[in-house]
Amino acid sequence: MRIVILAGGFGTRLAEETEVKPKPMVEIGGRPILWHIMKHYAHYGFKEFFIALGYKGEVIKRYFLNYYALNGNITVNLSDGGVQVDNQKSEDWVVHLMDTGLQTLTGGRIKRLMPWLKNETFMVTYGDGVSNVNLQDLLEFHSSHGKLATLTAVRPPARFGGLIINGDLVGRFTEKPQSGEGWINGGFLVFEPGFFDYLEGDNTSLEADGLERLALDGQLGAYRHPDFWQCMDTLRDLRRLESLWQSGNPPWKLWD
Repeated sequence: MRIVILAGGFGTRLAEETEVKPKPMVEIGGRPILWHIMKHYAHYGFKEFFIALGYKGEVIKRYFLNYYALNGNITVNLSDGGVQVDNQKSEDWVVHLMDTGLQTLTGGRIKRLMPWLKNETFMVTYGDGVSNVNLQDLLEFHSSHGKLATLTAVRPPARFGGLIINGDLVGRFTEKPQSGEGWINGGFLVFEPGFFDYLEGDNTSLEADGLERLALDGQLGAYRHPDFWQCMDTLRDLRRLESLWQSGNPPWKLWD
């Protein structure tokens, strides 16, 4: 099972961080959110990734080119420049870093990967959101309905905290849970190769052109995930994710 992670957008709503790096490289707990997403997939046994690069893709390339060395012990022989790396716990992933164009839209990025994905079921997600969705259950659900695609439907997180009011007095403030109103596309998608027929080129949007057309044709399943999901669109989102990580029990950390 090959995993596509869309990592080429400009991340303009998080400009404070994305002036020097692409949004998937913004860190939570000292690790890029992209790493957290990949750890989630690897936890369920999915370890071959296609990272669809665009804006500042070279930052992501450098990260993975240096990953093995920087996550191990390094011995440098200054007399001859020899380098020895001792890394006994690096990830057993295969990562394909694919240039998919600076201005290419989300559907176009997937279309560019067609030569590598056209022969089997594959999964796609965005490079800026984490969840505790059970990916094996998602894949089983997709297989059960026989359609071309499945998206993970999630509850949007509330943007404001709540108040507990006793009479005319505020008793306390509370972190409002995810709202019970409506469902949104949370990413964590599964596609059959026939989906490529819905993608025309670089100017194709995954959402407006691909998913909406699939829905009209009755080819898009919805796997409901009412539990944790959080995107990282703004500094407020980033701070919430960092706070959850520092709590010691972030809900998306399923791995040991």
